[in-house]
Amino acid sequence: MKKIISVLLTLLMLFSICSTAVFAIGDIGTETSTIQVHSSRSQVPVIRILGDGEPLYNEKQEKIYHIRSMTFNSSSDDDDDSDILGSVANVLLPFLIDGLLKDEWDAYYENLQKELSEIFSEIILNNNGEVSNGTGISQARKDEMAGYLTRDAKVGKGYYGINDYRFWYDWRLDPIYTAGLLNDYIEKVKIASGCDKVSIMASCLGTIVTTTYIKLYGTDDLYGVGFTGSVSGGAEALSEAISGKFDIDGYAISRTLIDSDYVGEFNVDKFITSSIELLTAAGVFKYLEEGVKETLYAKLVEGVTSALALSTLFTFPVYWAAVSPEDYDDALNYVFGPEGSEKRTTYAGLIEKIENYNDTVRVNYDEIIKSIGENGVKFGAVSKYGFQILPICQSYDVVSDQFVSVNHSSFGATTSTIFDTLTDDYIASRVEAGFADYISPDKKVDASTCIYPESTWFMKNVSHSEYTTFERKLLYDVITAPGDKVITCGDTVNGLTYSRFLVYDYETDIMATMTEENCNTENWVADEKNEEPQGPLARVFVFLKAFFNWLIDLFNFTKK
Repeated sequence: MKKIISVLLTLLMLFSICSTAVFAIGDIGTETSTIQVHSSRSQVPVIRILGDGEPLYNEKQEKIYHIRSMTFNSSSDDDDDSDILGSVANVLLPFLIDGLLKDEWDAYYENLQKELSEIFSEIILNNNGEVSNGTGISQARKDEMAGYLTRDAKVGKGYYGINDYRFWYDWRLDPIYTAGLLNDYIEKVKIASGCDKVSIMASCLGTIVTTTYIKLYGTDDLYGVGFTGSVSGGAEALSEAISGKFDIDGYAISRTLIDSDYVGEFNVDKFITSSIELLTAAGVFKYLEEGVKETLYAKLVEGVTSALALSTLFTFPVYWAAVSPEDYDDALNYVFGPEGSEKRTTYAGLIEKIENYNDTVRVNYDEIIKSIGENGVKFGAVSKYGFQILPICQSYDVVSDQFVSVNHSSFGATTSTIFDTLTDDYIASRVEAGFADYISPDKKVDASTCIYPESTWFMKNVSHSEYTTFERKLLYDVITAPGDKVITCGDTVNGLTYSRFLVYDYETDIMATMTEENCNTENWVADEKNEEPQGPLARVFVFLKAFFNWLIDLFNFTKK
């Protein structure tokens, strides 16, 4: 029973955490043919750094958490049903008696955090944002890293593949601490390989570690840097979840479920999504949200946010590093309260790490990213999109990969919303300025405003949790290109054309150049006029349409 509750809570919290990279193994292709990717080898060692997909283990080397399986093992798993009922009572009674009747909510917040902390007890960090129970990555991963450093004699000294060096780390910890470990590892790789420079290929939280490393240790040891699905500039799915930027939209929830089903995260029957759309068209979500905001929202939002955050995943300094600059101050206040609060004192050690990262990295972010190219390091970035960002975000209409906006993952691209395209006037002005080639065929992205417009690629129909063979090959070629060779958008390398705008086909595993004919890959239709009807007649029409679709899906569902 406790495990079931853990799974449900994990599903809830997945709406505020980054997904890991999943490796899509198979053929890749141009728009006309499929090409088998062979194992390329470079004279530059490449260190791969992933995100939060690496499982965590306890001291007995038992797996206790893996984000992809959405499950926990907890020391409280053996508790009987009476313990579970006691946990529910400990949360429910203060909510009903102290909160609703007396308008005193502190006991509810305290008990909510306490009960959730017990479920997450093996993975959360202590009040200083540090491990206190011996959990972390497996010993096998540590042994694997050590083994990499003796591999040269086996693979042929001087020629390195994409998987010859991996940097495994406890992704929960302070990025500044982890960057120090990365610096030590780079020095060891240099000694083992006999090379004076290395390249880094990073995804998701690995981009935060890399950015921090560059700020602290510079670029002298770097030959190339490749980012994909970068959250180093902030990730809305993490950032807005703890900064008070909530907006529950039924259509966005439906689109998220459709996307999750499409990429294989979990199966969703169409009857479920049409039921959500019917409730939305009937105004249920709107009235519920407005009712809550007028009554309990102002009283509960900060306390509940703090309890959820500090009993689960925001004891991890690395997730705080993914908070956007514009949300940072609000997030601190929502989670820890104002200056001088009791929680500010209790979590002083964690806050010190959070603020140290802010002062060292976040406020210098653009300068750090620009320094990569300015110092002659080869750079490439992949930004993905075509999916609904998690619907708890106020910015649920941004062009995104489910977890982070294209604006953040591309280091500055200008985009439309999912409801529309860039305006005709905007496109005309960019064309007149000589930037026609930087406008995506679907007219949703302008790449010319990126920090690195010539070495930033956009892949549509690739979610944050998908890490395709094509993008690995692209970034590998970019960051290991020999000598003065620089690979930019539009170049063809070994038969593969690296167009600025690409589109992925899940069924065939083919990455093609984006065109007006193949660019509409969304699994849903985002229609702002339909979702925000103006006037009573329009609202009635939208409701009747949703009701008719619901009846069809209900009929199909009952036939199964």
